[in-house]
Amino acid sequence: MENKANKIITALDVNNREQAMALVKSLPEAQIFKVGLRLFTAEGPSLLEQLTKMGKLIFLDLKFHDIPNTVAGAVESAVIHGAYMMTLHAAGGRDMMLRASEEATHISKAQGIPRPLLLAVTVLTSMKSDSLEEIGIHSEIKKQVLTLAHLAKNSGMDGIVCSPQELELIKKEFPENFLAVTPGIRPIWASTDDQKRIMTPSQALQKGADYIVIGRPIIAAANPRDSFKRILQEIE
Repeated sequence: MENKANKIITALDVNNREQAMALVKSLPEAQIFKVGLRLFTAEGPSLLEQLTKMGKLIFLDLKFHDIPNTVAGAVESAVIHGAYMMTLHAAGGRDMMLRASEEATHISKAQGIPRPLLLAVTVLTSMKSDSLEEIGIHSEIKKQVLTLAHLAKNSGMDGIVCSPQELELIKKEFPENFLAVTPGIRPIWASTDDQKRIMTPSQALQKGADYIVIGRPIIAAANPRDSFKRILQEIE
Protein backbone atom coordinates (compact mmCIF):
# COMPACT_ATOMS: atom_id res chain seq x y z
CA MET A 1 0.00 0.00 0.00
CA GLU A 2 2.84 2.39 0.81
CA ASN A 3 4.29 2.02 -2.67
CA LYS A 4 0.97 2.88 -4.29
CA ALA A 5 0.44 5.82 -1.94
CA ASN A 6 3.73 7.32 -3.10
CA LYS A 7 2.43 7.39 -6.67
CA ILE A 8 -0.39 9.72 -5.67
CA ILE A 9 0.24 13.47 -5.71
CA THR A 10 -2.44 15.18 -3.64
CA ALA A 11 -3.27 18.60 -5.03
CA LEU A 12 -3.53 21.28 -2.36
CA ASP A 13 -5.95 23.34 -4.44
CA VAL A 14 -7.14 25.42 -1.50
CA ASN A 15 -7.18 29.11 -0.61
CA ASN A 16 -4.72 29.44 2.25
CA ARG A 17 -2.10 27.94 4.55
CA GLU A 18 -4.59 26.97 7.26
CA GLN A 19 -6.66 24.88 4.87
CA ALA A 20 -3.53 23.35 3.36
CA MET A 21 -2.04 22.38 6.71
CA ALA A 22 -5.33 20.87 7.88
CA LEU A 23 -5.41 18.69 4.78
CA VAL A 24 -1.78 17.61 5.08
CA LYS A 25 -2.25 16.66 8.71
CA SER A 26 -5.41 14.71 7.86
CA LEU A 27 -3.56 12.62 5.24
CA PRO A 28 -0.68 10.83 7.01
CA GLU A 29 -0.45 8.21 4.24
CA ALA A 30 0.15 10.89 1.57
CA GLN A 31 3.75 11.79 0.84
CA ILE A 32 3.70 14.15 -2.16
CA PHE A 33 1.62 17.33 -2.25
CA LYS A 34 1.07 19.67 -5.18
CA VAL A 35 1.33 23.40 -4.57
CA GLY A 36 -0.14 25.30 -7.51
CA LEU A 37 -0.63 28.89 -8.54
CA ARG A 38 -3.50 29.79 -6.21
CA LEU A 39 -1.92 28.54 -2.99
CA PHE A 40 1.61 29.65 -3.84
CA THR A 41 0.41 33.15 -4.73
CA ALA A 42 -1.47 33.32 -1.43
CA GLU A 43 1.26 31.95 0.85
CA GLY A 44 4.62 32.10 -0.92
CA PRO A 45 7.84 30.12 -0.39
CA SER A 46 7.46 29.82 3.38
CA LEU A 47 4.70 27.28 2.79
CA LEU A 48 7.16 25.07 0.89
CA GLU A 49 9.60 25.24 3.78
CA GLN A 50 6.84 24.29 6.21
CA LEU A 51 5.85 21.27 4.15
CA THR A 52 9.49 20.18 3.90
CA LYS A 53 9.89 20.40 7.68
CA MET A 54 6.86 18.11 7.99
CA GLY A 55 8.70 15.51 5.92
CA LYS A 56 6.53 15.94 2.83
CA LEU A 57 7.66 16.16 -0.80
CA ILE A 58 6.56 19.13 -2.89
CA PHE A 59 5.32 19.09 -6.46
CA LEU A 60 5.60 22.79 -7.33
CA ASP A 61 3.18 23.23 -10.20
CA LEU A 62 3.71 26.81 -11.38
CA LYS A 63 4.25 25.95 -15.07
CA PHE A 64 7.16 28.33 -15.67
CA HIS A 65 7.02 29.91 -19.14
CA ASP A 66 9.23 32.93 -19.76
CA ILE A 67 12.58 33.88 -21.27
CA PRO A 68 15.37 31.40 -20.39
CA ASN A 69 17.17 33.53 -17.79
CA THR A 70 13.95 34.36 -15.95
CA VAL A 71 12.92 30.71 -15.79
CA ALA A 72 16.41 29.71 -14.66
CA GLY A 73 16.12 32.18 -11.78
CA ALA A 74 12.71 30.78 -10.83
CA VAL A 75 14.11 27.25 -10.88
CA GLU A 76 16.98 28.34 -8.61
CA SER A 77 14.51 29.74 -6.08
CA ALA A 78 12.34 26.63 -6.26
CA VAL A 79 15.32 24.37 -5.58
CA ILE A 80 16.43 26.47 -2.60
CA HIS A 81 12.92 26.39 -1.12
CA GLY A 82 12.66 22.61 -1.29
CA ALA A 83 10.78 21.63 -4.44
CA TYR A 84 11.00 17.90 -5.18
CA MET A 85 9.33 18.25 -8.59
CA MET A 86 8.38 21.30 -10.63
CA THR A 87 6.69 22.10 -13.92
CA LEU A 88 7.64 24.17 -16.96
CA HIS A 89 5.72 24.66 -20.18
CA ALA A 90 7.35 22.70 -22.99
CA ALA A 91 6.04 25.41 -25.31
CA GLY A 92 8.68 27.69 -23.78
CA GLY A 93 11.14 25.98 -26.10
CA ARG A 94 14.49 24.23 -26.07
CA ASP A 95 16.64 27.12 -24.77
CA MET A 96 14.32 27.75 -21.84
CA MET A 97 14.25 24.09 -20.80
CA LEU A 98 18.00 23.64 -21.22
CA ARG A 99 18.73 26.65 -19.01
CA ALA A 100 16.27 25.35 -16.43
CA SER A 101 17.94 21.94 -16.40
CA GLU A 102 21.42 23.42 -16.14
CA GLU A 103 20.38 25.70 -13.28
CA ALA A 104 18.65 22.90 -11.38
CA THR A 105 21.81 20.80 -11.58
CA HIS A 106 24.10 23.70 -10.66
CA ILE A 107 22.18 24.98 -7.65
CA SER A 108 21.51 21.47 -6.32
CA LYS A 109 25.23 20.71 -6.33
CA ALA A 110 26.01 24.06 -4.75
CA GLN A 111 23.45 23.44 -1.99
CA GLY A 112 24.42 19.79 -1.55
CA ILE A 113 20.86 18.60 -2.09
CA PRO A 114 19.21 16.23 -4.59
CA ARG A 115 18.35 17.71 -7.96
CA PRO A 116 14.58 18.12 -8.34
CA LEU A 117 12.63 16.50 -11.14
CA LEU A 118 11.80 18.89 -13.98
CA LEU A 119 8.56 18.12 -15.79
CA ALA A 120 7.43 19.70 -19.03
CA VAL A 121 3.75 20.42 -19.47
CA THR A 122 2.60 19.35 -22.92
CA VAL A 123 -1.12 20.07 -23.51
CA LEU A 124 -3.30 21.06 -20.57
CA THR A 125 -5.90 18.44 -19.65
CA SER A 126 -8.64 21.09 -19.88
CA MET A 127 -7.96 21.49 -23.62
CA LYS A 128 -9.51 19.69 -26.57
CA SER A 129 -8.64 19.74 -30.28
CA ASP A 130 -10.74 22.83 -30.94
CA SER A 131 -8.93 24.58 -28.07
CA LEU A 132 -5.63 24.04 -29.89
CA GLU A 133 -7.16 25.34 -33.12
CA GLU A 134 -8.18 28.54 -31.35
CA ILE A 135 -4.56 29.31 -30.44
CA GLY A 136 -3.25 28.52 -33.90
CA ILE A 137 -2.01 24.96 -33.32
CA HIS A 138 -3.39 22.72 -36.04
CA SER A 139 -1.90 19.43 -34.88
CA GLU A 140 -4.08 16.71 -33.41
CA ILE A 141 -3.65 16.57 -29.61
CA LYS A 142 -1.66 13.32 -29.47
CA LYS A 143 0.70 14.51 -32.19
CA GLN A 144 1.26 17.80 -30.36
CA VAL A 145 1.91 15.98 -27.08
CA LEU A 146 4.44 13.70 -28.76
CA THR A 147 6.20 16.62 -30.46
CA LEU A 148 6.56 18.49 -27.18
CA ALA A 149 7.60 15.33 -25.32
CA HIS A 150 10.51 14.76 -27.72
CA LEU A 151 11.54 18.39 -27.38
CA ALA A 152 11.40 18.12 -23.59
CA LYS A 153 13.44 14.91 -23.48
CA ASN A 154 16.10 16.42 -25.74
CA SER A 155 16.19 19.56 -23.58
CA GLY A 156 17.08 17.93 -20.27
CA MET A 157 13.63 17.39 -18.79
CA ASP A 158 13.03 14.36 -16.54
CA GLY A 159 9.55 13.77 -17.85
CA ILE A 160 6.32 15.37 -18.88
CA VAL A 161 2.87 16.18 -17.62
CA CYS A 162 0.25 14.78 -19.96
CA SER A 163 -3.33 13.60 -20.04
CA PRO A 164 -3.87 9.92 -19.18
CA GLN A 165 -5.20 9.54 -22.71
CA GLU A 166 -1.65 9.98 -24.04
CA LEU A 167 0.02 7.60 -21.58
CA GLU A 168 0.24 4.56 -23.84
CA LEU A 169 1.69 6.66 -26.65
CA ILE A 170 4.30 8.24 -24.37
CA LYS A 171 5.34 4.98 -22.71
CA LYS A 172 5.69 3.29 -26.09
CA GLU A 173 7.80 6.15 -27.42
CA PHE A 174 9.88 6.56 -24.24
CA PRO A 175 10.00 3.13 -22.55
CA GLU A 176 12.66 4.02 -19.95
CA ASN A 177 13.87 6.90 -17.78
CA PHE A 178 11.25 9.42 -18.80
CA LEU A 179 8.49 10.13 -16.30
CA ALA A 180 4.82 10.60 -17.08
CA VAL A 181 2.85 12.57 -14.51
CA THR A 182 -0.87 12.63 -15.14
CA PRO A 183 -3.55 14.99 -13.87
CA GLY A 184 -7.13 14.51 -15.02
CA ILE A 185 -7.52 11.56 -12.66
CA ARG A 186 -10.98 10.84 -11.29
CA PRO A 187 -11.95 7.76 -9.27
CA ILE A 188 -14.95 5.83 -10.54
CA TRP A 189 -17.17 7.50 -7.92
CA ALA A 190 -16.08 11.11 -8.56
CA SER A 191 -17.37 13.80 -10.92
CA THR A 192 -15.30 15.04 -13.87
CA ASP A 193 -15.52 18.79 -13.08
CA ASP A 194 -13.71 20.82 -15.79
CA GLN A 195 -11.28 18.11 -16.90
CA LYS A 196 -11.91 16.84 -20.44
CA ARG A 197 -9.41 14.01 -20.93
CA ILE A 198 -9.74 11.94 -17.76
CA MET A 199 -9.15 8.41 -16.47
CA THR A 200 -9.49 6.47 -13.22
CA PRO A 201 -6.42 5.98 -10.97
CA SER A 202 -6.13 2.25 -11.66
CA GLN A 203 -6.46 2.74 -15.42
CA ALA A 204 -3.76 5.43 -15.44
CA LEU A 205 -1.29 3.33 -13.45
CA GLN A 206 -1.96 0.28 -15.64
CA LYS A 207 -1.14 2.39 -18.69
CA GLY A 208 2.21 3.41 -17.23
CA ALA A 209 1.72 6.62 -15.22
CA ASP A 210 4.62 7.17 -12.84
CA TYR A 211 2.60 9.59 -10.71
CA ILE A 212 -1.08 10.55 -10.70
CA VAL A 213 -2.36 13.93 -9.52
CA ILE A 214 -5.66 13.92 -7.62
CA GLY A 215 -7.29 16.99 -6.14
CA ARG A 216 -11.01 17.48 -5.71
CA PRO A 217 -11.99 13.85 -5.04
CA ILE A 218 -9.74 14.01 -1.97
CA ILE A 219 -9.74 17.60 -0.78
CA ALA A 220 -13.46 18.29 -1.32
CA ALA A 221 -14.54 15.10 0.43
CA ALA A 222 -16.26 15.17 3.82
CA ASN A 223 -13.45 12.92 5.04
CA PRO A 224 -10.31 13.38 2.91
CA ARG A 225 -8.45 10.50 4.54
CA ASP A 226 -11.28 8.07 3.80
CA SER A 227 -11.25 9.22 0.17
CA PHE A 228 -7.49 8.76 -0.05
CA LYS A 229 -7.79 5.25 1.35
CA ARG A 230 -10.67 4.52 -1.02
CA ILE A 231 -8.46 5.51 -3.94
CA LEU A 232 -5.72 3.21 -2.66
CA GLN A 233 -8.22 0.37 -2.50
CA GLU A 234 -9.35 1.15 -6.05
CA ILE A 235 -5.72 1.03 -7.22
CA GLU A 236 -5.15 -2.31 -5.51
